[in-house]
Amino acid sequence: QLQLVEPGGGLVQAGGSLRLSCAASGRTFSSYDMGWFRQAPGKEREFVAAISWSGGRIVYAASVKGRFTISRDNAKNTVYLQMNSLKPEDTPVYYCAGDHARMVPLTTSRYRYWGQGTQVTVSS
Repeated sequence: QLQLVEPGGGLVQAGGSLRLSCAASGRTFSSYDMGWFRQAPGKEREFVAAISWSGGRIVYAASVKGRFTISRDNAKNTVYLQMNSLKPEDTPVYYCAGDHARMVPLTTSRYRYWGQGTQVTVSS
């Protein structure tokens, strides 16, 4: 079982940067694929970025490609989302998610384990 905790988030001006982190419990973090999703009020949860268990495969949503970078540190049981050139539309609640390697497609929301979410607010 994987428990995910997302400290961080916060308020940033448009054009600024913010790094989200997601700390995972358990000794087998390195065997989990990890993803970041976001959800605005009244909208469906949308895929942002994902990284495979080995870090060998990384996928981004078109809306964030070139601005966001996902990475993981298996020694620290942590996955990161570096967000640059932030826009007001990047504002919603961000969730990290995980599942055993190759259990679900990286870009879907069918991950088994989810964090509690962290709010990001980008002011214009």
